[in-house]
Amino acid sequence: MNRRRLVWKVAPVYLSVTLLAVAALGWLSVHDMRGFFLRQTREDLELRARLVADELPETFPHIGADTLLKLCIEKGRAMRSRITIVALDGRVLGDSDADPRYMENHSDHPEVQAALAGQLSFDLRYSATVHQNMMYLAMPVRRGNVMAGVVRTSMPLTVFEYTLHSLLWRIILGAILVAALSTIVTLILSRRLSRPIVELVRGAERYARGEFAEKLPVPDTRELASLAETLNRMAAELDAKIRELTAQRNEQEAILGSMREGVIAVNMQERILFLNRMVGDLFTVDITRAKNRLLQECIRSSDLQRYLGEMLEGGEEPAPREIAFSAQDNRILQISGSFLRDADNKLLGALIVLNDMTQLRQLEGLRREFVANVSHELKTPVTTIKGFIETLREGAINDAEHAPEFLERIAQNADRLNSLLDDLLSLSRIEQETDRAEIALLPESVPDIVKSAIEAISAKAKEKRILIRFNADEEIRAMANPSLLEQAVLNLLDNAVKYSEAGKLVEIRVERDGKNAAVRVKDYGCGIAAEHLPRLFERFYRVDKARSRKQGGTGLGLAIVKHIAKAHDGEVAVESRINEGSTFSILIPAII
Repeated sequence: MNRRRLVWKVAPVYLSVTLLAVAALGWLSVHDMRGFFLRQTREDLELRARLVADELPETFPHIGADTLLKLCIEKGRAMRSRITIVALDGRVLGDSDADPRYMENHSDHPEVQAALAGQLSFDLRYSATVHQNMMYLAMPVRRGNVMAGVVRTSMPLTVFEYTLHSLLWRIILGAILVAALSTIVTLILSRRLSRPIVELVRGAERYARGEFAEKLPVPDTRELASLAETLNRMAAELDAKIRELTAQRNEQEAILGSMREGVIAVNMQERILFLNRMVGDLFTVDITRAKNRLLQECIRSSDLQRYLGEMLEGGEEPAPREIAFSAQDNRILQISGSFLRDADNKLLGALIVLNDMTQLRQLEGLRREFVANVSHELKTPVTTIKGFIETLREGAINDAEHAPEFLERIAQNADRLNSLLDDLLSLSRIEQETDRAEIALLPESVPDIVKSAIEAISAKAKEKRILIRFNADEEIRAMANPSLLEQAVLNLLDNAVKYSEAGKLVEIRVERDGKNAAVRVKDYGCGIAAEHLPRLFERFYRVDKARSRKQGGTGLGLAIVKHIAKAHDGEVAVESRINEGSTFSILIPAII
């Protein structure tokens, strides 16, 4: 909308009022001056007419024409006026400016008619004789009570008209000057009035943009000062409210953004009102561009859309359910929903909460698998022991040939149970101490710890004629728990000796690997297939179960190694090839 500035609204009004006042004043001045001049001229002409009438002889009008003509000329020159003497029949008897013989009869002139009627009269009109605008005054002349004639005096209005025109032009010029000055003054006053208003407008625009730091200047006029103070108070209150709302919004976004659950809010048309960061990560959605878009445009999940459709169409909150989200990583989500309502309990939409149940279900699977594995590992030796005991009870104990063998088998399975329980207790203790940060780590020499493990396994290695070759590049130190790290290395050496054929070589090396100290145990056994490597450090996982049990393994050795490495802020690794052997590595942070 095209709006004019305040100055262009005030200035024309002020200028119009000024011009009207000047015009009215000028008109009154000209009118009064004209009236004043006419009155003065009339009185002057009347005086002159009386002087001429007094100069007429008593015998008038019975005197010679030359006498009257001479009198008119003399008095006209002396009085600087036109003098005319008219008879009762309208004939001109004498005139100061023209020859009476050639002048028309004046009986039809208004002022002469009134004078012949005995009245003093004047008139303003154009004179055909002298070709000028004239003012005429006619006075009756009596001799006794008898009308003798008329004396008429007249004066041109040229000077008067010139004076009036000059005054009028001066008034016009004065009006123009006053108008100009008024315009300038109006502009100055308007700018002075509009300047604080403009400042208020600019300040209000800053407030509209949310810039509340700079306050509005308070003008010195009461009305504008009150407006500025009101705007400043309003801005302060708005600033406080906006800060409060912003803080609340940031808190809500921080809370919703840090939630491990995904949160989706939609309206009744299934258009997105809000997504938190977890939803964006789960479904690879740009949450900053998702608002007001349809849910199916951003999230492609038929199960989720079906659940939401049932909720909005049915008008009831359905029970939570689980859906398979990704077939690639077997991700499972639990969906639960509730309705969004306003303060008047009007239905606005729905709120969907997504819980990632994948890890929980995996843990439940691991728990079931662990329980099954432990049960199986415990049941096998217990069943064997029970079987031999029943055999002995049935009379085999008196069999001198087989009884010692049965008792030896019972002892072996009892040792196996003991080893299994020791490993379970050891693994549990390491996990608990790691979680509680109760494992003491001190600066230790890694090669010295490895040497202790080699000494502990040397007897078993000699039984199979296996040579253990040790090599360390330099003195490498790390923050370590000597007993735990020795146990981890011993487990790796025990496996290497156990699964190597007699007369083979086992190499163990201590070296730097970047910022880590690496302990690598290499054997030249049968090797491990690649598909088994990712699960090799899980509890009770065996590549060859029959062979492992035959060797007396519990299935927990590598799991213990992994947890000891984690207790040292380290990790484990394995490389293996079929028929070429395997290399197991423990990497823990080294002291630089």
